[in-house]
This record gives sequence, C-alpha cells and structure tokens, in this order.
Amino acid sequence: MERLQALNPETATGKAKELFDGIQGKLGMVPNMMRTMGNSPAVLEGYLNLSGALGTGSLGAKTGEILASTIANVNECGYCASAHDYIGQNLVKISAQELEDARNGQSHDAKTQAAITFARTLVSKQGRVDDQDVAAVKSAGYSDGEVGEIVAHVALNIFTNYFNNTANTTIDFPVLEVA
Repeated sequence: MERLQALNPETATGKAKELFDGIQGKLGMVPNMMRTMGNSPAVLEGYLNLSGALGTGSLGAKTGEILASTIANVNECGYCASAHDYIGQNLVKISAQELEDARNGQSHDAKTQAAITFARTLVSKQGRVDDQDVAAVKSAGYSDGEVGEIVAHVALNIFTNYFNNTANTTIDFPVLEVA
C-alpha cells in the first residue's frame, strides 16, 4: 500500500497541475512516481529539470537507461526497475538481455561495463571514489564531462529509488522483480 498518496492529475491545481499537464503532453500519461512527487511541486520540478538536462547530455539515452537499471537493482527499487525495463525496451530499444545484464552489473561492451562498474562503485562507496576508480572509467574512454554525467545519473537514480521505496509507489509498468 502506498505510504505517500499519488495525486489525481485531473483534480490537481496550481504548479502541480501545470507540471502534470506538461508531462501528459510529452508522455501521454502521468506516471505514478510523478503523480506522487506532485505533492511537492518543487520535488517534481527538480526531478524533471535534472532528468531533462541529462537527456541532452553526451552519454545518451541508452547509457542512461542502463545506468538506471543497474542502480534500481542495487537499491532494490521495484518501481524504478520496472519503469526502466519498460522504457529501455520500448522507447530506447535496448534488448531485454542487455537490461538484465545491466541489472546484474554486467555488459558485453567494455566501455559500458566501465560505466556500470563506476556507477556501482559510486553507490557502494557513497560517492567517495578514489583516484583509481576515476582513472579506470576515464581509461575506458569517458571524458571528465561524461564522468560528471555518470555521477549525475547515479544521483538522480538514487533519488528516485529512495523516493519510490519511501512512498511505496504503486507500479504502473509491467512489474519486474528486483533481487
């Protein structure tokens, strides 16, 4: 059962209504996570702004979804794992196998593996990575800016994982079990 209530976009008012209308226009729906974030328009707007900015970054949608799948599994967030599995397969066109591998911290592509490994290291070390951790991801071909984007993707996904685990958000995507 939800611990934080999802708002109904049809009865929302003010800034929440404005944000919901924008989401509806882009996605054709307002996912439960965003409906729940709408209880604080500042939270929803912050999420949308960072997510939107990262969407224009140099890592690209595929790497972003792979990192999101990895982090969701690490943090045992069923909502995010389900959402990113659906988005990854249906919108970004990542194979189910690649997403499963990402959830397990693996990739057959060496550069992608370096990003996954760095992301998992960021989480396990609570951001306190060392020189070798940064050197390893950079030696795989990531620029300073791209390393910064990986950090930002991890931060964004920790935020959504923690938010959904706290809210116990009702999953409105095909449910994927996390391990």
